Amino acid sequence: MKRVILIVLDSLGVGELPDAEKFGDKGSHTLDHVWKANGGLNIPNLKKMGFGNIQGVKNLGKEEKVIGAFGKSMEKSIGKDTVTGHWEIAGVILEKPLNTYPDGFSEEIINEFMKKTGVKGVLGNKVASGTAIIEELGEEQLRTGYPIVYTSADSVFQIAAHEEAIGLENLYKMCEVAREMLVGDKCVGRVIARPFVGTKAENFKRTSNRKDYALDPFGKTMLEYIEESGKRTAAVGKIEDIYNGKGITDAVHIKGNMDGVDKTLEYMDSIDEGLIFTNLVDFDMLYGHRNDPEGYGKAIEDFDSRLEEIYSKLRDEDILIVTADHGCDPTMPGTDHSREYIPILVYGKNVKPGVNIGIRESFTDIGKTILDYLDIKNYANGESFKDLII
Repeated sequence: MKRVILIVLDSLGVGELPDAEKFGDKGSHTLDHVWKANGGLNIPNLKKMGFGNIQGVKNLGKEEKVIGAFGKSMEKSIGKDTVTGHWEIAGVILEKPLNTYPDGFSEEIINEFMKKTGVKGVLGNKVASGTAIIEELGEEQLRTGYPIVYTSADSVFQIAAHEEAIGLENLYKMCEVAREMLVGDKCVGRVIARPFVGTKAENFKRTSNRKDYALDPFGKTMLEYIEESGKRTAAVGKIEDIYNGKGITDAVHIKGNMDGVDKTLEYMDSIDEGLIFTNLVDFDMLYGHRNDPEGYGKAIEDFDSRLEEIYSKLRDEDILIVTADHGCDPTMPGTDHSREYIPILVYGKNVKPGVNIGIRESFTDIGKTILDYLDIKNYANGESFKDLII
């Protein structure tokens, strides 16, 4: 019985794409620049998988005896956000990017939101860190009752409110209104409820009652093909939200990268056939967007230190794929994602060692290969590289 363990190291790009300049990302290279900022990284397991052998990765040095297959992929979709990258991995290419709002939401959107929710005003309406904005505006939110609306580099409309003062149900209703509004030309990938508690800026704290209102992918994904075949699809981290639950049979949310690895290992103990799909978001959320290359480097090392545990649970017909969804170079100006190649590292007892799968034309090749490996008939986008590696 075959299993694929697919782990996305969120934002760990491996160099600018040919069109990066159009996105303001010329010169970006998340991996090389994090390596350089740290004076090197202690990542022996990723190196053995071929991380330093990928074309365009300069700082790591090449490994003579690579244990698996390696390469990188271009992104065919027009975008550089989480949803776009993950959807493409699973077979859905976006010809038009999901909207992002680097200058905040338009007056038209805010006025429509106020009219349909009945609120008399909103606070924020800008790109912000979720913890920073409740520290900045939480007291005013309590005083006025106005919700805090903010966004990020991703295609998101986030609403923060004190869950005791406004009430969770009221917050969720506002999000439902926003989700119904933000489609078509105003489309965003996710609307997110961000409740918090506390009495003043110094002790405000976000609660676990976050709720995501996503979109169904704009096409059939590998997850749906796998589910329809009767196999299981386990989602670890924000995978369930990214695909709006479509094609997912099991799901668990996590509290950081190491918890994500723990949950992946638990699914490896309990699932006998299908896909375990994990997103580790700390690289992006805690370090990329916060321009912290040292923290980013430590997070890569921490993940590397857990790889042998993952290897130990791989069965004879399992394959492990380690990849990313976009870049987020913490050494570049600004805090936005970067338009980069993503790495593809594949390991398993049946995987030919030292195979260079080259530069793939689309992230969809990953999903296509997974379906091919699991022997699932499909009409998904992409070109399988199974025959190169098995």
